[in-house]
Amino acid sequence: MFNRFLAALAMFFAVTIVSNARVMLGIDVLEANHFDLLQDKRVGLITNQTGVDSQGVKTRKILRDARGVKLVALFTPEHGLDGTEKAGKYVASRMDRLTGVTAFSLYGPTRKPTPAMLRGIDVLVYDMQDIGSRSYTYISTMGRCMQAAAEAGIPFVVLDRPNPLGGNRVEGPGMESQWISFVGQFPVPYLHGLTVGELAQMSNSRGWMGPKCKLTVVKMRGWDRSMTWRDTGLRWVQTSPNVPRGASPFYYALTGLIGELSPCELGINTNEPFEVLGSEWIDARRFTNHLSELDTPGVAFTPVTNFKGANGVRIRIDPSTGTNLCALSMNMLAYMNRTAPGRDMFQRTNSDAMDIFYKCCGSRSIREQIQSGVSPAKIAASWGPNLKRFRAERLRYLLY
Repeated sequence: MFNRFLAALAMFFAVTIVSNARVMLGIDVLEANHFDLLQDKRVGLITNQTGVDSQGVKTRKILRDARGVKLVALFTPEHGLDGTEKAGKYVASRMDRLTGVTAFSLYGPTRKPTPAMLRGIDVLVYDMQDIGSRSYTYISTMGRCMQAAAEAGIPFVVLDRPNPLGGNRVEGPGMESQWISFVGQFPVPYLHGLTVGELAQMSNSRGWMGPKCKLTVVKMRGWDRSMTWRDTGLRWVQTSPNVPRGASPFYYALTGLIGELSPCELGINTNEPFEVLGSEWIDARRFTNHLSELDTPGVAFTPVTNFKGANGVRIRIDPSTGTNLCALSMNMLAYMNRTAPGRDMFQRTNSDAMDIFYKCCGSRSIREQIQSGVSPAKIAASWGPNLKRFRAERLRYLLY
């Protein structure tokens, strides 16, 4: 009896959170328009567990039941259809029990739909939640699917969703062409400040994925660029195992790059992913004092010791902070690197992990600057011209 009471209480609060939504997602707008873009079409849906409407109903269920729409295939990214597979782990294709159609893996033998997978499909629809950082593979999947759609002559529809960091945070290093990969598919700043629909428009117009596809973006209603996730009233669905909360993208943006280096502890696979930063040699109190002396309004630090064998800081970020997270990340990295005994963090990291670091950073320059003793402020300032250019270039693609 008591367990049923707790379950009912949990459901009440979940429904309450969802019902406070201030934003109509792309899928909500598509449904309000009676699925006009998909009428009499055989649909392939690129989605995972984050593909839900503002009431929490799965997009694939909505399209399965939509009158005049024939859902014939699903396509799934890294972490799989349910978002439970670990980062980098092979995902197999399988039958989806909910819809009865095949969920083709785009994180197995192929990263984009093959002609055989697209046979009989009239339109591809993309509905997944992004986290606002360039190095998250869901947007890479979108780019590869747009490429496949162009090659097959199939229209591509993006059901737009909020950038959880807001639409004004444009920060971090750019992307040099030789480092473009599935880890970082687009030549945009590390934090690009775009929704997936805006990113799709910019990529399609500028030919980043080759020939243009026939692209339609279903805009949200009620979202504006000042909104972070907590302002939307929407329920967060865990995007991947280490992005469990609506605030998690802020922590990923701050510490994710550093976490590619060894030995570094970020709280991965704990209940605080990306919210702790440290290593075995760090003096927790000195590191905390160093960071606390910086001008970082909305970002606070407390010392943590013997956290999975590491010492460092526990971080708390107010989503409304104006602190430049990528610049702060460089300060953290510089401190950890110069206090490392013997070999520095780059020398301690194996070649495969360094390759991922370069791909996430978009160049080798951060390593070179840190090792040369360039100040974090100068490193961040070096990004300025590219950020200024990008902000100007993206204006024509903004939808909100």
